[in-house]
This record gives sequence, structure tokens and C-alpha cells, in this order.
Amino acid sequence: MTQLTLFLCGDVMTGRGIDQILAHPSEPAIHEVCMRSATDYVRIAEEKSGPIPRPADPAYVWGDALGEFERVRPDARIVNLETAVTCSGSWLDKGINYRMHPDNVGCLIAARIDCCALANNHVLDWGPAGLLETLDTLHAAGVKTTGAGRNRAEAAAPAVIGVGGRRRVLVFSFAAVTSGVPPDWAASEHAPGVEVLADLAPRRVDEIAVRIGAARRQGDLVIASIHWGGNWGYAVSRGEIEFAHGLIDRAGVDLVHGHSSHHPKAIELHAGKLILYGCGDLINDYEGIGGHETYRNDLGLMYFATLDVERGKLQRLEMVAMQMKRFRLQRAAPADVEWLRTVLGRESRRFGTSGARSAEHAIELH
Repeated sequence: MTQLTLFLCGDVMTGRGIDQILAHPSEPAIHEVCMRSATDYVRIAEEKSGPIPRPADPAYVWGDALGEFERVRPDARIVNLETAVTCSGSWLDKGINYRMHPDNVGCLIAARIDCCALANNHVLDWGPAGLLETLDTLHAAGVKTTGAGRNRAEAAAPAVIGVGGRRRVLVFSFAAVTSGVPPDWAASEHAPGVEVLADLAPRRVDEIAVRIGAARRQGDLVIASIHWGGNWGYAVSRGEIEFAHGLIDRAGVDLVHGHSSHHPKAIELHAGKLILYGCGDLINDYEGIGGHETYRNDLGLMYFATLDVERGKLQRLEMVAMQMKRFRLQRAAPADVEWLRTVLGRESRRFGTSGARSAEHAIELH
């Protein structure tokens, strides 16, 4: 094996409205200012796009993405799961709470997800009990996790994905406070929580470098999956750039997998290695919600990154454009693919990258 291909995406939010259309919906009561039932998100999506089947098959939400998985056959599939998987009733009063019923975990199995990064601002929406049930449910389903755990050591440990015999991909997951994760969600020596980055100071890179060095074996590829920044807007801060560069230059990271923004952001190659500053949402229940139409967050990207296994350098990045419609991923229309290509080119220009159409529904990084 001289190269391998990874599937990455940003937020996968299978709670709330998505959970309600699956075979085992959670109790629909929610605690938001504008909505009191998760079924209301199904209603407004149907008002916009038409009927949504209920109960939907576990594979339903992935739609055309399943065909792309079969076409590309990535060696590992990594997502940011921004949803608790729990029946817990201990919701936290934080405005927005996401949960999926544990019996709906089949929707992750249907896409053969290998690893869920969990360091984000929603995995603890249903309290410590909800986090523990999330971990138990995912592990029982054969899905690896990183970035959250029963204690600090478990939250800080990487997910280890075996690929191509003895090759391994190590995924470390972090949540920056800039993404809205409360600092007190940080796991401690004896209490569950997430791996929180209080800041993006250079000393954090040095701490991560020590951790990577302790876990890495010869031939391993390392991914740093970071939940950082706000939900809307294309800005990439100087601190984020310097932190990403430091992870590559000093900590030996081969790919920086950024997320939190509800839409794709700039892409950079640094020392030949890929930095995705914001992957955008892939699956959510925002269909029918107004207010941020200019960002087109109904559109998402499946990122297929092919790396040189010896040096970790990017060989190819193909991005397949998807649109969420009736809570199901479908290949984006050519005009929408072109819109995404234009936006990516505009935002990535400062980093010396751009996108070119490689197929009717796909964009390749140049």
C-alpha cells in the first residue's frame, strides 16, 4: 500500500428532526425558544420540500452518499458526530439540544462509519449520563470514538483505525472554546467530558506533540480533528492558521480536519499536507429554517483525501457536492456544484488553492 483514501466530513447531526423520522424516535419534547417539539423540524422541512417517509430506513438519510462510498471505497470513514446518542432525560439548559435514540444507531452503521470525533459543543447536551450512553452505544456498534470519554485519559486518547494490514490511522479530537463548548465540559481525571482546547497557544501544540509521540508507531498517519470557530462566516483567524501549521510542523500531524461552521470554508496545503479549516455540515435538520440562506447550508461536501502513506502528503482531494432535501442527501445540481467551487476558490485564494470541476458533481483541489 503506497497510498490510502480517507472520507471526512464536518458535522453529522442525526438528532432532533432526523431522529424523529427514524424507526425509534426519542421523546420529541425539546427546550428551545422557538420550538417545543422535534417533530416541528420535520414539519417545516416537509412544507419546503415535500413528504418525508416515516419510519425511514436507517440508510435513508445518506441517500446518494452511499453510492459515492461504493465508487471511491475509502479506507477509513471519519465524521464529527454532533449529537448525543442517548435516552437520558437530563438535558442541559443551553438553548439547543441534540440527541438520537440509541436504537437509531443503525443510521451510522449503514454508512459504515469507522470513527466519530466527539469533541464538540453538543455531545454533552444531555449531561454526563447522556455522554456515557453515547460512548457505550457507539462502541457496541463497532464505531470508534475520540475526543470524549469517561475521564481525561479516555477523552484525550486517539481512535485507532487499522487500514491495509499493519497500517494505522490515529484520530485525535479537540474542541476549542471558540466553537461554543463550555470550558467546564472538559473531562477530568475522574469525571467524564470532552477534550477542550482553552486556547490555541503554541504550548498546546507542544502538549499535543507529546501525546502523538507516545501513541504513534512507524507508518501511522495522524489526523487532528478540531471543532473551532463560529457557525457562520468564512473568516479563518491568524490563531487558527498558526495552530494548524504548528500541528503539522511540530506535532507531526498529517491532516487537520476542521469543523463547526455550517458551510465549507477555506482549504490549505501546508508542507504538502491538507488543512480543512471548516468542512461544513453534511447531515442536519435545518431544511426549512430561514435566516442564513446566503451561505447555502443545504449544500455539503464529502471530502475524499488520498494521502501518501510514507510521508502523509496529499496526493488528491476530491469533494463531492451534496444537497440535503427531504432529510436525505442527494447529489447537488451542476449549478450548485459550480456555486460551491466558486466560493471555495474565493475563500482559499489566500492559501494558494482553488477547485476545478472533476466530474458533474465533484470538485478537485488544485
